[in-house]
Amino acid sequence: EVQLQASGGGLVQPGGSLRLSCVTSGFTFDDYAITWFRQAPGKGREGVAAIRQSDENTFIMPAVKGRFTISKDNAKNTVYLQMNNLKPEDTAVYYCAVVDLKDDSKWYVALSEYVPDSWGNGTLVTVSS
Repeated sequence: EVQLQASGGGLVQPGGSLRLSCVTSGFTFDDYAITWFRQAPGKGREGVAAIRQSDENTFIMPAVKGRFTISKDNAKNTVYLQMNNLKPEDTAVYYCAVVDLKDDSKWYVALSEYVPDSWGNGTLVTVSS
């Protein structure tokens, strides 16, 4: 069974940092991407960052580029989202999801909420003074 477990959210002041973790298990994909999404109150879900398993290529959404980085530790089956210089507009529930890349073209839309094959739980990030 495919499982993704997100953690690491919390309350942080503007300018602060947090690191989110997504622990995965049960994967049988030949190649896949892990994408972090977020959903702010009253808004739709948006893709924040994605990383491809086979070559570690990444996508980062423009609004967080230079502040957020995505990385993975294969030994721990974990993907991280390092978030620095957080802003109040980063407040949201953050989710991780997996995209099966047996269709290679799905990598190029990995930040779309319509392509994941399985979703993890959410973890709340609140940026406030």
